[in-house]
Amino acid sequence: MPEAARRLPACAPCRRRPPRPREGSGVRPPAAVLFDCDGVLADSEMLVNTVVADQLTALGWPMTPSESREAFLGLSLPDMVPRIEARVGPLPDGWALEISQLLALEMTRNTPEVPGAVAAVRAVVAAGIPVAVASNSARAELAAKLRALGLAETFGARVFSFEDVPRPKPWPDIYIAAAASCGAAPQDCVVIEDSVPGVRAGRAAGCRVLGFAHETPAGVLAAHGAEPFAAMAELAGLLGLR
Repeated sequence: MPEAARRLPACAPCRRRPPRPREGSGVRPPAAVLFDCDGVLADSEMLVNTVVADQLTALGWPMTPSESREAFLGLSLPDMVPRIEARVGPLPDGWALEISQLLALEMTRNTPEVPGAVAAVRAVVAAGIPVAVASNSARAELAAKLRALGLAETFGARVFSFEDVPRPKPWPDIYIAAAASCGAAPQDCVVIEDSVPGVRAGRAAGCRVLGFAHETPAGVLAAHGAEPFAAMAELAGLLGLR
């Protein structure tokens, strides 16, 4: 059984209802806020893509970090592997584990914060709203990023990688599990995403999706059903917290 499944609430009546709108805001705060990690909390896309590009270049697919970003933004490692093998042939045994370990080590050494992201998470928590993180990163890599950002205790057990659910983004599984870990129905949650696969996953789960236009243009995010925004300082207002 996936670890995420063991964390699901036992029954629907336990679900948390969304708070009432704050006076003057006109926006009802969500029952829970579900954050992606890379490009939303951790400004790690360039670091990750540098590691991936170096690995693929060594395997015979010359690639820059920018080209890696274009090819793989928002994808989980299992979804990357078929694309890579179509270019370089079968990967060496243990390659996926090796690159996961390299990424986790790099994130332990250096995980820059998306400006304002940590403060935004803490503002949501201070408003009494549960938070979870749902990422297409591997579990060890995701844990390293949250520790480096000082958010591991904030999210607690409500941390989901592609390894915790049957299907990664763009399937809805990870956001359904994240909502359940907060005791909330997906339709009462808000997802914070920055990639097309992530937006598709959040929308497929039934969540409202706010699209952080950091790595992906606002128009592209909007075309897939997100409400774009440009800075983490906007988040409290978009969530009806002020």
